[in-house]
Amino acid sequence: MNKSSLVLYNCLKALPFLRAVAYVGALEQHIFFQKARKKKLEIFKRAEKYVKEHRQRVRQEIQLKREARKAGNFYVPDEARLAFVIRIRGINQMHPRPRKVLQLFRLRQINNGVFIKLNKATLQMLRIVEPYVAWGYPSMKTVHDLIYKRGYAKINGRRIPITDNSIVESALGKCDIICMEDLVHHIFNVGPYFKRATNFLWPFKLNNPSGGWTKKTNHFVEGGDFGNREDQINALLKKMI
Repeated sequence: MNKSSLVLYNCLKALPFLRAVAYVGALEQHIFFQKARKKKLEIFKRAEKYVKEHRQRVRQEIQLKREARKAGNFYVPDEARLAFVIRIRGINQMHPRPRKVLQLFRLRQINNGVFIKLNKATLQMLRIVEPYVAWGYPSMKTVHDLIYKRGYAKINGRRIPITDNSIVESALGKCDIICMEDLVHHIFNVGPYFKRATNFLWPFKLNNPSGGWTKKTNHFVEGGDFGNREDQINALLKKMI
């Protein structure tokens, strides 16, 4: 058998193996795309569900306000459970106590912002640092815009851009948070894994508000900047995102 015949013989002999390798490769690729498609559909369904839930809640609140007005009463909404807190002042002449609270809140720099679960303890802490922060109750849209436009993940102590849902799933999948919409929904509703979800996010680095600050040494109710501005925090954040 000459050299060319031997090469042809060896190629023909290897053909079944090569076909098997190609088949396995094609099968693995098919399974990968099927899983990706299934995951994409699941994420879409979750997002759709969250939008419906939020719209229903808004409609219900509007209806309750109307009914209260007709009865000559005032509608009192449930107490806020979520706050967004922004550091607005530096450390000059700061007492150690508020400095420690700012560290616990992870507000180490001016214009850093974080989500906080409101309870007796955190409200007390907010009173301690009130002259150094602006805070209030973010809307669903504000939470969404913050996470999508300014959100970074904290992975092994590093600030990582959240480029796709796999980053969220790898860190929070055990909490059934597998995508950005899950993260938004969980934080806005102060879900059972709120602490893990917020610790996954690096403290937000925001811009100075367009038009600048008014007067950082005055309370918001006095025409200044610091303190609780309730739902008016949304207008401020719109200028800072």
